[in-house]
Amino acid sequence: MLARLGADTHATRGRLRVYLGMAPGVGKTYSMLEEAHRRHDRGTDIVVGYVETFGRRHTAALLDGLDSIPRRRIEYRGVVVEEMDADAIIARHPAVVLIDELAHTNVPGSTREKRWQDVEALRDAGIDVVSTCNVQHIESVADAVSTILGVPVRERVPDEVVRSADEIELVDMSPHALRQRMRHGNVYPPDRASIALERFFTESNLMALRDLALRFVAGQVDEELEASVARQGIGLPPVTERVMALVDESPDCRRALRRASALSSALHTPWIAVAVETPGVQQSRDRGQNLQSNVDYAVDLGAEIVRGETRDLARGLAEVIAEHRVAHMVLIRETHRGPAIGHRSLADRLLDAAPGLEVHLIAAPAQPTN
Repeated sequence: MLARLGADTHATRGRLRVYLGMAPGVGKTYSMLEEAHRRHDRGTDIVVGYVETFGRRHTAALLDGLDSIPRRRIEYRGVVVEEMDADAIIARHPAVVLIDELAHTNVPGSTREKRWQDVEALRDAGIDVVSTCNVQHIESVADAVSTILGVPVRERVPDEVVRSADEIELVDMSPHALRQRMRHGNVYPPDRASIALERFFTESNLMALRDLALRFVAGQVDEELEASVARQGIGLPPVTERVMALVDESPDCRRALRRASALSSALHTPWIAVAVETPGVQQSRDRGQNLQSNVDYAVDLGAEIVRGETRDLARGLAEVIAEHRVAHMVLIRETHRGPAIGHRSLADRLLDAAPGLEVHLIAAPAQPTN
């Protein structure tokens, strides 16, 4: 963020600011409108392109005093639907426009299929955009949310659109507080609120959604911080707690993957699973299938997969550690039968090759005693 503040501010493309939340009702639109009034009071030419209040009176009250672009009315299957008029916004060409619900799907007959595509067109026209999005609508998160909530997530926005934002601000709220807001009718009407509380927005579901939102934002901050450090010098130690684990074909590898996932969750940081193959060595069919099965398992746990070939495993892993600025490496502890004179473990070689690295060795599970 500091690097962006110091960058050239005269770029022709509009900036994007996204208020991200774990679920409806945390206050994304309210926060966006509060920001709009602060900018308006400073003299910024800011307009409302599309804001959805969902009948929340406190949110609706914040629209007073802000200029709004009239919505476009489109007839679809005998019903007139109001959509944002991106062409009218471009013609008006304000400095900043407010656009709610970034992942919204436009009604058929609109110029573009998705609202995020309208946002991209506005940015191309040099207009700054302030928008909102719930974490479940981000493409890479949507499938996990479908599993958590038990319902499909149909409206999605590509990760690169959200990650291209100049600023992402998390609008956070505890699951208990959000459920209280729902009970009081501040999010949905009473009849809808009771169904939502019982079926979807349970305490455990909201905790999972909140974790996904925190991890997404933490990953974004992590990338920005590492990029800033990389621009300032070479050879600096990792400034974030990025985690990595090795994927092989062994069943034991899954214990390391689970530990890496848990560690990354505790640190609120992304983690990497590295699948390394030896060039020229033909794997058996079973080993290849087992390796792919473990890779799929790592994906299910939320890992970013990095594949590569190397004849020297330690050297190959050290290169990935340096490239991704990894701080924690999770490995299954090597076991040897008989003397291992002169043998240096993979962990020892990595510690020599990557100063500052922390290696977490996972021992074999305890054997039951009679």
